[in-house]
Amino acid sequence: MTTGDTWTLSEESGAVRPALTPEVYDASALPGPLPADGAREVALWLVRSVPEAGLHDTAVLDAAERKRTAAFVRPGDRDTYATSHGALRRLLGAYLDRDPAAIRFVREPCPCCDEPHGRPALAGAGVPLHFSLSHTGDMALIGFARTPVGVDIERPASPRTVAEVSGMLHPQERATLDALPEHRRPAAFARCWTRKEAYLKGTGSGLAGDLMTTTLVGAGPEPVTVPGWEMVDVAVPEGYAAACAIRAAAATD
Repeated sequence: MTTGDTWTLSEESGAVRPALTPEVYDASALPGPLPADGAREVALWLVRSVPEAGLHDTAVLDAAERKRTAAFVRPGDRDTYATSHGALRRLLGAYLDRDPAAIRFVREPCPCCDEPHGRPALAGAGVPLHFSLSHTGDMALIGFARTPVGVDIERPASPRTVAEVSGMLHPQERATLDALPEHRRPAAFARCWTRKEAYLKGTGSGLAGDLMTTTLVGAGPEPVTVPGWEMVDVAVPEGYAAACAIRAAAATD
């Protein structure tokens, strides 16, 4: 058995000790249960999409997921969706000692409007495990924790797209990008965007309202601390950027 790399929250300072490299998902080497409730850790898994894995993992998807899989026009998108959602179910099954195909999901209330389109969660009261899934291209990143968690993985945008979209960022983040040579902006933008999406997915608010503009996570080499949350950049293959955010202990007690 192997386990995903983890962050451990320090009981003294609430700081995170990052393990930046996630475990590479392998359906034949699933983890054991997460540490008991109270051990504040995050397990990170990188999922690479291959057609064989996608076809294999449709077996554990529910009817809605299989319908969504079949609706994709491009085979690569279909494989990534099936592989990543199959991996999510298999990992949850391993952590919780359940049949992956029997796991059911619900949506928590959105913190902005209280409608049921917030964070995805496990059905059934008292399930002490939070998760987050993000995928792009042929890669996916999945995070698991005992406290709310968000992950995001992206491919850097073109300089033109960065110029068009950077207006959505916090003014300090835009200033950081503007100070860089144009060829360095896509990587910095990707760092910033993945941090922001990870945080907003962790809260369950998503891209609602003006939160992209008002939330400061930083576009520099190190993330900016968001009150009540811990954040770290995640090491992923070249051509991708990723980040993970976990709700701090004091914010969950």
